[in-house]
Amino acid sequence: MRAVLEDVGHAYPGGNNLFRGLTVTLEPDRVYGLVGPSGSGKSTLLAVLAGWLRPTQGTVRLTGIATVKWVLQNPHGVPRRTALDHVALSFLARGASRKQAERRASEVLADFGIGALADRLYRDLSGGEAQRLGLARAIACDPELCLVDEPTAQLDQRSAAQVSRSLRVLADRGAIVVVATHDPGARAACTDVIDLMDYQT
Repeated sequence: MRAVLEDVGHAYPGGNNLFRGLTVTLEPDRVYGLVGPSGSGKSTLLAVLAGWLRPTQGTVRLTGIATVKWVLQNPHGVPRRTALDHVALSFLARGASRKQAERRASEVLADFGIGALADRLYRDLSGGEAQRLGLARAIACDPELCLVDEPTAQLDQRSAAQVSRSLRVLADRGAIVVVATHDPGARAACTDVIDLMDYQT
């Protein structure tokens, strides 16, 4: 399982290249920090990896990757559903019984340090708790590739540190994790860093 980018670049119509010449192999059990100033193409590269956008240069090959999950910058959920419900849904969708789904969801929530919040309604979660729930929900989908967009951008320092630690949980479960971030703490939590400033025109 891997994602291979060869000489990848992208430019929007009528504009200059956001980045070019990016060659990298992304592998499981790693957290790749995607860094660079605003406008350098971090979200664009996530879209390329997700298959939502075709690069204007180079090729992207995903081998052994059937499921891609994108965790958005702004967490979202159903206000009157519990944290447990949000994670259990992924297991129910794959055929688990309610009892099995809740047991496995409880295990995932515990892995992300929010097991005690299982019965709390989504509307009552803090920003950091909601962001960690989003990561837990992503891993419950059992993705081979997990794309995370600015997970700590709107959090206080303590919540950001908790979310940054949770990124490693995604990789420990065998996913390839790519995190677009401006946050030095999130960057430090990554095993590898791809700086798009190195691939500017």
